[in-house]
Parts: sequence; C-alpha cells; structure tokens
Amino acid sequence: MNIKRALVAIAAADFERSSAFYRQIFQREPTVYAPGSYAEFQVEGLRVGLYNPRASEARSLPYPLVSLCLEVERLEDAIAHLTSLGYPPPGAILSPSHGREIYAYDPDGNRIILYQPAKTA
Repeated sequence: MNIKRALVAIAAADFERSSAFYRQIFQREPTVYAPGSYAEFQVEGLRVGLYNPRASEARSLPYPLVSLCLEVERLEDAIAHLTSLGYPPPGAILSPSHGREIYAYDPDGNRIILYQPAKTA
C-alpha cells in the first residue's frame, strides 16, 4: 500500500458555525470550499495517531472516537488564542509522557487536543 495523503474528516452539525470556528483556529481560509456542504483546510504536517485512553476516560467516551491533535509551539499562546475567540478556557494542563496538553472542543463537541511536545535533550 502506498498512501499519498491523509485527510481527517469531522462531521459538523451546523456547517457554517463549524466552518467559522476552524477558520479562526487555523487562522486561514479553506483551500476547498463548497458553501453549506464542504470545507477543507490545509494544515502543515497532518498526522494520524492511535492512542489507548486511560481507563477513567474510556468509560465516559462514546465510540468511535476521533480527536484532532494539533501541535503548538507554546501551549500558553494556544490557550490565550482560544480565549480571545470567546471560547471558555480549557481545563487543566495535563502532562503525559509526550509533553503538555489541553483538551478543547469545537462547536459540535468534537475534542481538540492542543499539545506542546516535551523538549528533548
């Protein structure tokens, strides 16, 4: 199998609201746009990750579960950006083995994980 590109598709109950949200998050216009039906944003370094949720998290999550994970340079700046857009501040900063992260949610309740990788020596 020779995979050329990957695309993460997120269902949007209110397309225009979600389209506006992702324009603000990505700070750019979609590269493909069909009013009312489809918007596609090109973001550098798209990766698809598989993870094993903590037992306490797994009990409360609906399946299938997809999280949009966005690597940021400075987590504090990402939190400030979300807050400036009028979204409530995300919860506590978590410190898993790969760095620091927060959970935020788009207007449809899809989870967005903003993370700052751990510094390597």
